[in-house]
Formats: sequence, C-alpha cells, structure tokens
Amino acid sequence: MKGENSRYDCAVIGGGSGGYAAARTAVENGLRTVVIEGGEQIGGLCILRGCMPTKALLQSAEVAHIASKAGVWGINIPEFGVDFPKVMARKDFLIEDFAGYRREQLTRGDRFDFVRSNATFIDPHTVQLGDGSTLQADHFLISTGSKVSPSPIGSLRDVGYITSDEALKLTRLPSSIIVLGGGVVAVEFAQFFSRLGVRTTIIQRSDHLVREFDKDACQTLREAFETEGIQVYTGTRIESAEKSPVGKKVIFEHQKRKVSVEAEEIFFALGRSPNTASLNLDRAGVKTRTNGQIIANEHQQTSSPHIFAAGDCTGPFEIVHIAIQQGETAAWNMAHPSSMKSMDYRLITQVVFTDPHVAHVGMTESQATELGIPYKTASYPFNDHGKSMILDTHHGFVKMMAHARSGEILGASCVGPQGGELIHEIIVAMHARMTVHQFMTIPHYHPTLAEIWTYPAEELAEEINPS
Repeated sequence: MKGENSRYDCAVIGGGSGGYAAARTAVENGLRTVVIEGGEQIGGLCILRGCMPTKALLQSAEVAHIASKAGVWGINIPEFGVDFPKVMARKDFLIEDFAGYRREQLTRGDRFDFVRSNATFIDPHTVQLGDGSTLQADHFLISTGSKVSPSPIGSLRDVGYITSDEALKLTRLPSSIIVLGGGVVAVEFAQFFSRLGVRTTIIQRSDHLVREFDKDACQTLREAFETEGIQVYTGTRIESAEKSPVGKKVIFEHQKRKVSVEAEEIFFALGRSPNTASLNLDRAGVKTRTNGQIIANEHQQTSSPHIFAAGDCTGPFEIVHIAIQQGETAAWNMAHPSSMKSMDYRLITQVVFTDPHVAHVGMTESQATELGIPYKTASYPFNDHGKSMILDTHHGFVKMMAHARSGEILGASCVGPQGGELIHEIIVAMHARMTVHQFMTIPHYHPTLAEIWTYPAEELAEEINPS
C-alpha cells in the first residue's frame, strides 16, 4: 500500500472535488502529497450521488415535459412514453464516464500517492489506516463531504422512506410520492418525479421553498410547481407517519390544523450532515460544531493550524465550486504559511436546476438589509421578453441589486429559463466590480435570453447618480 508508515508534507483525507483540487494544488506547490479515500466508490458526492446524476435525470424530465406540450409549437406527438430503465441507464453511463475520469486522475500515481482506506486520527500528525498501518504528515486537509441526515421522527423511520441515494437506484417509479423538505435536493427531485408522471406532494417546514433565496424567487418557483400539478405545503410541522392502504401517510400541522397526505412512497430530503464522525477529530485537536461540522477560519485552518478543511464537512456552503476553491486555498496556505490566501465569498453563487432555474450571485436583499448597506433593485419578467416567449417560458424574472450611491452591482437573481447559465454574466460583471452604468453599455445580441439583463441595468442606471 502506498504511503504505509510514510511521512508526507500533505495528506488529503477524501478524494472528492475539494480533496482532488487540494492535492493537485499541493503538488503544484512542491508538497509531497497523498490522498486517502475510504468511500466505496471514487469520485466524490457531486459525481456519484449529487450534481451530475441528478442533472442527468432532470434533463430527461425536461425532454418529457417539452414533448408533452409540443403542440404549443405546432408539433404533433400523438403518443410518447417514458422508459424509466433507459432513463436510469443513461444516468449510470454518464456517471461511470465522469467517475472513471476522476479515478484516473486520482490513481495514475504520477503526481501524488493514493491510498484506498479509511483514516482515523491517532494524534495531530498521525492517522491510522484500515489495515492497522499508520501514516504521518506535516499538514492534513480534511475533505470527507457529507451524508444524508437521519430522520428525527421515529415513526417515519419505522414506516420507511427513500433518500436521494436510494432514488438514484430506483428500478421503477412509484405512482405517488411525498417529498419532505423544500431545499435544493427536495425541489429538484420533486419536479423530476412529477414530470415523469408521479403524483407529487411537497411538505416543507419553513414558509418558503429554497429559503436561501429572496422571497420573490421562492414564490415564483412555488407558482411554477403548482401550475404543473405539484401540491406544495409550507410552514408545516410534521407530527408522525404511518402505513396506509395507499402505502404511506404523513400527518402534519398546517395553518393551525392537522392535515394528512398519502402516497406510495416518501422521499426524505431534510438535509445532510458533515461526514466526520469516524475521524476521531478530538485526538487531532480539531474543534467541531454540535452537528460535526469542522470549524475553519478564512484560511481554511482548523483549531489545529496545520490541519485544514474544505467542502461539505466544513461549509458554510455545500457547493462544489466552493469546495474546490477551499481546497486550492488550503493547499496554497500549507505551502506558503507567510503569505496565506483567504476565502472570499463575495461572489457566492447558488443555482437550483428546476424549471424555472433559480440562480443567485452575491448578496440577497435580506443580507444587504442586515448589513445596513443602501441598495436599489430593478427587475424584469421573462413573460414580457421576446426570446423567452418564443421558448414558451413564462415563469420568472431577472433582478439586479446595486449600491444606492456608487451603482456597483452587489447581487442578482435569475429565476427563469437557463438561469444557471445566465447568472454567469453577472458573476463576470461583479468580479470586475462593474457598476450598472458600465454594464448597460455592454452590447447584447437580439433576440437572446441574455439581453434581458439590460432592462434592470438601464433602470438602475437612471435612478443612481454616482457621487
């Protein structure tokens, strides 16, 4: 086994996106590095059970949805059906391709060593591997990801449910499903099931779906879901679950009354937890929050300065590109302790790949209000935009937020067609710290979806007079 009883400059625990980025950066900066991966498969959550498989499934659901309303464009499709095994087979083929490339990156051995094993800290500089051998390092990077949180409701555990992990392995679709939760995983899977003909109900604890976004974005997504026939309950409190003639029943409180919903299956999407319990972090002097999340500073250092963390196991965002940036930052700081880099979340971006997409970059209105930053916003709806009307996409809007005095773009939302792509135009503008006055001078081709950004930019530029 590579690395047995060896000492490295850098040991990375976890071979997902954040861990691989850290290892690559560490090697580029001259550190002798080893990656330790104990998962059943190599590739990380995003490739194996997260971003990539879910987006593959959502694409199939979108094609089915477009086919179902082809008459809008004058196209007659007398009959079409969903071959669910083929949908899943395509997803599996793509994931094997993605994961195979990651396996090659990790195991080819020409840049860093790779060890297939779990790791447990013995002391701040030593981990024990699964075969009993030990490995030492001057620095560690922990990037062990997250796992599905267990249900806090005993009766729900007794009745049984599926999580996103099990949903990716389904061999047939249930006739009906109750989705518990309103976060990204919940809403993406809810629309996937619904568009493939599954009667779908969402039960969410908070008052809004995808509550990380501004309320106007949350409300627009809810309206789109209800238009497609998805039943949505928000502001609820789940009381219990039980078996029923249909399959399963969830009893909950909604608007001060008791409500029950029945379905063949329950999809549990009430969150994920840091995957750190088996690491024995106390032996390494690494402090965590009560849920096991590793506490790290802006340099990605933990309470043991030579141990760093990146990705879902530390947060504050469970987003792949953030995990990659954290891993790269941590590895740089290991190699350059006198000139450390800090994480900058000014351009934090979040995308939900429902239809409509829900995308945001930078500050939300609530965050700007909490920080006391003066701002102005302007928005424009997709149902009055030429290209989106051609596409028959009527739900959504774009919104731009700018500093009320300087006009610098502080944030933006795009709820609508291809929002995950369109938001990148604002990411680039914010990266350059552009003002709305500068942005409005950028030419946009017509007719395109991207030109919709010019409308709120022009409105804000007229309102704001830079001092």
